Amino acid sequence: MPKEVLRELYRTMLRLQKVELRIAELYHQDEMKTPVHLCLGQEAVAAGVCLNLTKDDRVFSNHRGHGHYLAKEGDLKAMIAELYNRETGCSRGRGGSMHLIDTSVGVLGTSSIVGGCIPIATGAALSSVIQKDSRVSVAFFGDAAIEEGVIYESINFAMLKTLPVIYVCENNFYSVFSHLSKRQAGDDIYRRFAGFSIPSYRVDGNNVIEVYTVARKAVNNARRGGGPSFIECRTYRTRDHHGPRSGVDQYQVYLLW
Repeated sequence: MPKEVLRELYRTMLRLQKVELRIAELYHQDEMKTPVHLCLGQEAVAAGVCLNLTKDDRVFSNHRGHGHYLAKEGDLKAMIAELYNRETGCSRGRGGSMHLIDTSVGVLGTSSIVGGCIPIATGAALSSVIQKDSRVSVAFFGDAAIEEGVIYESINFAMLKTLPVIYVCENNFYSVFSHLSKRQAGDDIYRRFAGFSIPSYRVDGNNVIEVYTVARKAVNNARRGGGPSFIECRTYRTRDHHGPRSGVDQYQVYLLW
């Protein structure tokens, strides 16, 4: 892999980490009047996927979207202003941490609704086919979104219409405090859609080179008209579901339960 690519991957992950750590450091001051869901521990997924995208490609994310927004070169100052509910924020101070947007770089929105970005990304990919452009759409979502019916409907439609969309599942094994094993029958997320014959991959979500390599294959396939792909990135968040705490309480609650 070219050294410049490795440097850019490292730079992006380091930037995401530093921003999130600073948010965690300041959050206790209670001037950020919005819940925050930090992506600490999951930086490699955002960096590895987004480095394969062009400025015109489109990204849709979830409540834990800081990393995707920044890895796609979203405006940092506008994001921080949004956390403080300022009019200069990327959503004019009305969306908060979970609703980020920067259309100038293809970040068309994040949503607090579990699985909410999946059909929107699918629709955006349909628009690329209709308009005959080369833009690729990416949907980032967590493992809990696999429990929503809309993902099955979206993937069926994407395969039917051969849409240029990449479905990226950040499997950090927890939905709030509930472990994957307590919610889903089987640890086989990337195999759930075999009936649709969609190309599906499982990668180490903490290995940025592996994420980058598989994402590059999926993006190139979509851009050539090969249709959608599904990538399960197995990762782990190092903070609680929301807020700046260490994540230790999450593990203790799971053991008690």
